[in-house]
Amino acid sequence: MIIGCPKEIKIREYRVGLVPGGAAALLARGHRVLIEKGAGVGSGLPDDAYQSVGAEIVERAADVWSRSEMIIKVKEPISSEYPLMKEGQTIYTYFHLAADKPLSKALLDRKIAAVAYETIQTEDGQLPLLKPMSEVAGRMAVQVGSVYLEKEHGGKGILLSGVPGVRRGKVVILGGGVVGTNSAKLATGMGAETVVLDVNLGRLAYLDDVFGSRITPVFSDPTQIQKYVREADLVIGGVLIPGAKAPKLVSEKLISEMQPGSVVVDVAVDQGGCIETCRPTTHDHPTYLVHGVVHYCVANMPGAVSQTSTFALTNATIGWAGKLADMGVVEAVKRDRALALGVNTFNGYCTYRAVAEALDLPYTPLEKVLR
Repeated sequence: MIIGCPKEIKIREYRVGLVPGGAAALLARGHRVLIEKGAGVGSGLPDDAYQSVGAEIVERAADVWSRSEMIIKVKEPISSEYPLMKEGQTIYTYFHLAADKPLSKALLDRKIAAVAYETIQTEDGQLPLLKPMSEVAGRMAVQVGSVYLEKEHGGKGILLSGVPGVRRGKVVILGGGVVGTNSAKLATGMGAETVVLDVNLGRLAYLDDVFGSRITPVFSDPTQIQKYVREADLVIGGVLIPGAKAPKLVSEKLISEMQPGSVVVDVAVDQGGCIETCRPTTHDHPTYLVHGVVHYCVANMPGAVSQTSTFALTNATIGWAGKLADMGVVEAVKRDRALALGVNTFNGYCTYRAVAEALDLPYTPLEKVLR
């Protein structure tokens, strides 16, 4: 199979879909790998690193797209890339389609096999390709949140760790999953007063075992959310429903009741966000104010730490990339249920129920389409 890896063109997206080691693994299985010129530079991976393992460097993105049977990316195609997609092509990347109807329509119109990293799900309920970026984003959320709490960045002027004789900053984390756990690691490590809210009592018990008295685990309901968010210095939204829009847990009214200069970081923004006042921003213009509260809602947060993110992502994605390349998408999904759950569109049909419901599209089970 001919596998293409174009350069990411989303604003300040420095990651790349394949590292040289990943390219080498695919080449060793008998496939051809095309890398757009400069695709890996933002992650510290020069073209000659790919050439040294046998990959072909291609000058133009259009040529990578037109020559490839499968495209491996990091972020979803943006509007300027829609015309480059060709009928029957497999695209293997993050899509987050529940919050992006134009992209969904383009994939359906071009009969793309859209294999979404974020919905590949193993039998135990884990999301193995979402996990590495959730780990990065969860840790980054505290890091960037602490910066925007500084007065010069519009914050209230709070140091999360405090100092002797002065209170510590209060961090409230919505969701105790991968994002929430990693946010809690960094927040407690910085010495902040940390609260984690979740509806899963088993998860709260686990977090209590792991963190002990360093966090306050709280069962999440509207009353508790209102209580803790209202008094927080930093709120981190990390709630996820696989493939679907994130639930709105924090209302605009509650945001208006927070102290001016407080900060919210909505890691779920690429799935629509779990804070009502959040909308996607970019690394060029990462924040805005609502009722005096600083909102940081960059939809590709891990792109800012591209070297860490690229290697973490490729470590997770390369195994399923090999299956798709070796067998083709049809045979691969028949043999691997986890991979089948990653297929959001196929041959003009929406094959992931949560996406279809979010966008009011007809849903067709993948098994029916394959038959």
